[in-house]
Amino acid sequence: MNPISEADAANELMRLARQIARHNKLYHAEDSPEISDADYDALVRRNAELEAAYPHLIRPDSPSRQVGHEVAASPLSKVTHEVRMMSLDNAFSDEDVAEFVARVRRFLALPENAEVAMTAEDKIDGLSCSLRYEKGLLVRAATRGDGQVGEDVTPNVATIADIPQILRGNVPDVFEIRGEVFMSKADFAALNAAQAEKGDKVFANPRNAAAGSLRQKDASVTASRPLRFWAHGWGAASAVPGATQLEVMQAIAAWGLPVSPLLVRCADTAAMLDHYRRIERERAELPYDIDGVVYKVDRLDWQERLGFVAKAPRWGMAHKFPAERAETTLEAIDIQVGRTGKLTPVGRLTPVTVGGVVVSNVTLHNRDEIARLGVRIGDRVVIQRAGDVIPQVVENLTRDEPRAPFAFPDHCPQCDSEAVAEEGEVDVRCTGGLVCPAQRTERLKHFVSRGALDIEGLGERKIRDFLAKDWIKNPADIFRLKKYKNEMAGPKGKRLKSTEKLLASIEAKRTPDSVRFLIALGIPEIGEVTARELMKGVRDLRVLPKLANEIYLLRQYAKQEVEESKASFNARMIESVRKILAVNSQGIGTSAAFALADFFHETHNCEVWTDLLNEVDPQDFEIEVVLSEVTSKTIVFTGTLATMGRDEAKALAEKLGARVAASISRSTDILVVGEGGGSKRKKALELGIKVMTEQEWLQVTGRVEKLGDTHDQGQLFF
Repeated sequence: MNPISEADAANELMRLARQIARHNKLYHAEDSPEISDADYDALVRRNAELEAAYPHLIRPDSPSRQVGHEVAASPLSKVTHEVRMMSLDNAFSDEDVAEFVARVRRFLALPENAEVAMTAEDKIDGLSCSLRYEKGLLVRAATRGDGQVGEDVTPNVATIADIPQILRGNVPDVFEIRGEVFMSKADFAALNAAQAEKGDKVFANPRNAAAGSLRQKDASVTASRPLRFWAHGWGAASAVPGATQLEVMQAIAAWGLPVSPLLVRCADTAAMLDHYRRIERERAELPYDIDGVVYKVDRLDWQERLGFVAKAPRWGMAHKFPAERAETTLEAIDIQVGRTGKLTPVGRLTPVTVGGVVVSNVTLHNRDEIARLGVRIGDRVVIQRAGDVIPQVVENLTRDEPRAPFAFPDHCPQCDSEAVAEEGEVDVRCTGGLVCPAQRTERLKHFVSRGALDIEGLGERKIRDFLAKDWIKNPADIFRLKKYKNEMAGPKGKRLKSTEKLLASIEAKRTPDSVRFLIALGIPEIGEVTARELMKGVRDLRVLPKLANEIYLLRQYAKQEVEESKASFNARMIESVRKILAVNSQGIGTSAAFALADFFHETHNCEVWTDLLNEVDPQDFEIEVVLSEVTSKTIVFTGTLATMGRDEAKALAEKLGARVAASISRSTDILVVGEGGGSKRKKALELGIKVMTEQEWLQVTGRVEKLGDTHDQGQLFF
């Protein structure tokens, strides 16, 4: 990674969080990606590089903490997964794979000569699906959605021949089988030919075809499509038929579910990479699309110890294939205006086939990206893709030709309001707010969306209709729609039933969850994770304007007080901001805090806020923790623990609701002492802090290993 200042890193992490969140929504919730796999992976990889270099800048809404995206508005009902459906972190090189294995070894504190066996299998490019069997009978099928809530596709899955309604053999009472719904290359080609002949929609690639076919309201449409299924794991289970990943997958195959014929067990890193190269060589000849190889720690007891980070298991990794490239011409650059007013340039290409898929559009991200590439209408460009519709521009072949540069607009193409970029920002935004047609509709759509207030029945069509009739202008107007009940019901009350249902849905949201209410406001930087972290400290939503004003005045005063670099300024601000908001060191950064301050500094936003609180009564935030004797305690570890590595010890403490600190202070509640922790133990006793032995700590966590029975562990210092 090229050297980069802390200030630039913070700004880039903010941009990456926004970009990746948008592309997650397009891919997972709308089945309409705008960038290639390679483009997306490059963004995620850059985010990971910056977070590794500046761990203290990791954002609460970091893409490394997110899975998929909330379920988009759909006629399909929602399903809450009993066990969350996670995604996988990615590897892009042999070194990444070796580091993954080394990380597992470090976490488990294994000696260098201990075998760390992995399973390896090809990664199908399809739609994730979970199949719940009870006493061997299929009772429910659901898409992944955002990992916690998906869509119920049980009738549709019943039409897929690969998925049995009844499992054969000795099956646990409850077992959720997870895998990918996909379409073979040959079936995809035949489907598109038939669609084109009928004048119907032609799909961009097999993944989109599979996703669109599975998520149909009419199961007969799904039945007419040639869908396949392969299992690759499991979720909730009353019993697990094996002690290793491979054993369980073999049991699933024996029950009648197809699994990859390329699934193998690898004893070491060399075997994993050999299998990756074998699959890469055979990739073009495989009858289905794949985009990499998945590795999983074979031992299930190790998987349980390794656990999860925010969005992915520590025991799994996807080793992605490199992207494919082609040349084409940039015919036009269109400017789209998003919900927050962001102006996004979209390049229109002369259609070109890349890896078997015809592509004609590319996102150019922002004004700076256009300048970096030097692209202009008429340029020849190199694009790359790895499985999606819209590729990444990686090179401009004609940038030296004498033509004027592209003039990025300084006024919104929708409302002609001024379009500006804030200091340190690359995104250009319309200043029109709710007066901008693009923003007004999108902001109201966001306000009622499932990830926000989740008002069922109030979709884009109705919002546009109500806007056109001047029934709504701002979010609070939604809660006053009942005065238009007769007009909504129509002549002779033909739509009375649906109108009453919609108004009931609106009324049900007059006491919303405070986190959802905060998300619904659409404040830049305040997504689900940030909103939850913010409310953990603030608790009472109504004090936000006052706290935001304190932050605004603090920033303005600090800017006048002394001239300094942005990095120094942010470092100086962060602790003050966190004290005002009462959040911990991982809770919220200056970008989110300043976005909050800017939001409430705008008069029209304060008017919207006050108007809303006259209509709704958000509920106080309650922190959800796993109750234990160490919940809300601050714990410090010292010395060498014999039964676990440093990451596992910290993860266990946080799982029990405790906070792990690096050093002892008067706020420390417990010191857990391993071998060689004498100095901190002495200080703890002087301060009257409770001291636990490792055995006592194991009893708190529910781990009861006898000390001395395990191998020598690495140092654990916090």
